[in-house]
Amino acid sequence: MLKTLQKYFPVAVSVFGSAVFLDSLRFKFTDAPETQVIFGKLDGWASSLGLPGLFAHTGLFSQYTIGTAELFASALLLIGLVPGLKRLHSVGAAIGFAVMSGAVSFHLFTPLGVDPNNDGGGLFAAACVLWALTGTLLVIRRNELLALLGDLKRAFVPGPVGAAAKAPALRIAA
Repeated sequence: MLKTLQKYFPVAVSVFGSAVFLDSLRFKFTDAPETQVIFGKLDGWASSLGLPGLFAHTGLFSQYTIGTAELFASALLLIGLVPGLKRLHSVGAAIGFAVMSGAVSFHLFTPLGVDPNNDGGGLFAAACVLWALTGTLLVIRRNELLALLGDLKRAFVPGPVGAAAKAPALRIAA
């Protein structure tokens, strides 16, 4: 039973998460009224903190920026289902988890609230479910993510100076 769950849970999360993320793009990328309400409230809140425009159309956390992150998360979650590309799956889960962490936090800790569009809290509930699912997927794919981070570290962080000189010489038997 556990083997079956480990095999199919990542697939189910990837398909469900991608469907939710991709569905939200039609609101974010078309400047739908629901999106204007949400990002307008967030921008008003940010302005009260001295950060006007943070959530505006050209702001750092605009609907287009968040939508693009959701698009990347969706693509990586689906591409990562290919057996040789599991590391991309973990990156998609990390991006999805980051986006949903922001969504849940902004719903809970700003004037946005859990029901900004009078939908009965459905948007907030979806964010919570996706946050939990992508977090669980991160735990499942932690080895792949750590391996990817290790590869990036080896690629970008130089090793100790003179390490090659201190390495024992190879002796070829004659």
